[in-house]
Amino acid sequence: MHRYRTHTCGALRASDVGKEVRLSGWCHRIRDHGGVLFIDLRDHYGVTQVVADPDSPAFKTAETLRSEWVVRVDGRVRERPAGTENPELPTGAVEVYVSDIEVLGSAGELPMPVFGDQEYPEDIRLKYRFLDLRRERLHQNIVTRGHVIDSIRRRMKDQGFIEFQTPILTASSPEGARDYLVPSRLHPGKFYALPQAPQQFKQLIMIAGFDRYFQIAPCFRDEDARADRSPGEFYQLDLEMSFVTQQDVFDAVEPVMRGVFEEFAAGKPVSPKFPLVPYQEAMLKYGSDKPDLRNPLVIADVTKEFSEASVTFNAFRNVIKAGGVVRAIPAPGAARQPRSWFDKLVEWARSDMGAAGLGYIVWEGEEGKGPIAKFVPPDVQQALRAKGGIGSGDCLFFAADKPAAAAKLAGAARAKIGEELGLIDKDRFEFCWIVDFPMYEWNEEEKRIDFSHNPFSMPNMSPEEFLALDPADRERILSIKAIQYDIVCNGVELSSGAIRNHRPDIMRKAFAIAGYDENVLEQKFGGMLRALSLGAPPHGGIAPGIDRIVMLLCGEENLREVVLFPMNQRAEDLMMGAPSEVSPKQLRELHIRLALPEK
Repeated sequence: MHRYRTHTCGALRASDVGKEVRLSGWCHRIRDHGGVLFIDLRDHYGVTQVVADPDSPAFKTAETLRSEWVVRVDGRVRERPAGTENPELPTGAVEVYVSDIEVLGSAGELPMPVFGDQEYPEDIRLKYRFLDLRRERLHQNIVTRGHVIDSIRRRMKDQGFIEFQTPILTASSPEGARDYLVPSRLHPGKFYALPQAPQQFKQLIMIAGFDRYFQIAPCFRDEDARADRSPGEFYQLDLEMSFVTQQDVFDAVEPVMRGVFEEFAAGKPVSPKFPLVPYQEAMLKYGSDKPDLRNPLVIADVTKEFSEASVTFNAFRNVIKAGGVVRAIPAPGAARQPRSWFDKLVEWARSDMGAAGLGYIVWEGEEGKGPIAKFVPPDVQQALRAKGGIGSGDCLFFAADKPAAAAKLAGAARAKIGEELGLIDKDRFEFCWIVDFPMYEWNEEEKRIDFSHNPFSMPNMSPEEFLALDPADRERILSIKAIQYDIVCNGVELSSGAIRNHRPDIMRKAFAIAGYDENVLEQKFGGMLRALSLGAPPHGGIAPGIDRIVMLLCGEENLREVVLFPMNQRAEDLMMGAPSEVSPKQLRELHIRLALPEK
């Protein structure tokens, strides 16, 4: 017989009744029923009930056991007595009557229980992460993560992608978030950086003549944490392709994303096709460039209606005169809500969003009611109803501000109204592509043109037309779209991507339009420019976030629940004590002297 087990704790079935078996695992739960001890023995694979009564030779040892002790159990498999079966467990038809117990590892007093699903403070959970990971939900999330990555790898290879590993110690990047720096012992005063992403390397792989690259890539960014962003490090499905258009990238990525989600969605429907939503349309209709398409509400632009001379609501008219807009958010069936519901929404807009408030009109018949209804004549009210696509019993809320602020408030209101009215179908996955991002934007503070998103993307126009642009033609410059795209699922941005700017002449022109001197471009990106000047193919890619994909599939709202050993919000590893101080000897070897801030 094997030293530790003949079966795992998830393996035994009714067909095993009568067998002598050996199991090893953790004492998940111990129950004393009138002198008979029932122990739920747990390992990675499942739970088996083992039983010891006073007639068992192992009873005295069983009485000493405590939660989370690791034990080896020998015994005979028997059917559970009628009425005590547990259909929720695969092993629920049987139990093991114990003949011998060996304690393999005792456990002291637990700082948090493993049995049950109680919430515990984050600092306790992270300090004792190895205990937290024994809990069923979290344990299963991490197992799911491994299976998801296996599925992604298989699907990528089936499409002809080859997995390469890019360097972890590299040069500091001048753009994006802060780098994590690593001092060099052999080169005093110089530092490596951990890669924020393999962006330049994967482009160099294409320039080197490889055609389809992917990697489950670790990325490191010294930035603040959020629920959908891990501090310190995260993983992404990094991919790049040569000789491709935007549609070729979509055609490669969609089957992978759809297939993975269908495989792990537990029967929840997944978008049969990922619609393309232009950026400007997304900002207008959904108030966000990462829209949740499970929410059926669509925002409408009603600036024209509130500009009518017959409208006397001066608060909105003044906003419009100052260059602002008015957005309308429908609330179907809201007429049934009490007045307090409307008051809470208005207060939410003020306190949580920092807005002046939300105007609204409610239609219980043909005539609208509400705080601003008397300022809007019947013909304009009808036009508003038509724009908002609403009828009797419905309501329109209004957000008025400069375009960006109005979109932000309207988008947040759309999400909140959809949630509170129960309009969002939580049991589905709705994907979309956001496309046609503006290449440039106007920096009002510095009175100059800036890159809007990724400065290394191809402009969505012919090279000849772009090279002929007059940098002084602001209106034309601000109308340029880049070949950039985001993939979004259920309101979560999984990734940004682009067709890369592979021509040095176009890159120099793009940066010149944004006010960058060629010397600055050469200094910061000279290596990439040299590579592009030595025969670069058209190429593009994307990098969906692994952590976010698994978070969606596991139904979690925080990345911490799908990462093995996450840091806390302050980028501290409470379990391992990182970051930590180092010895004077280590600092001397690195030629580093500390200049700490005053306490």
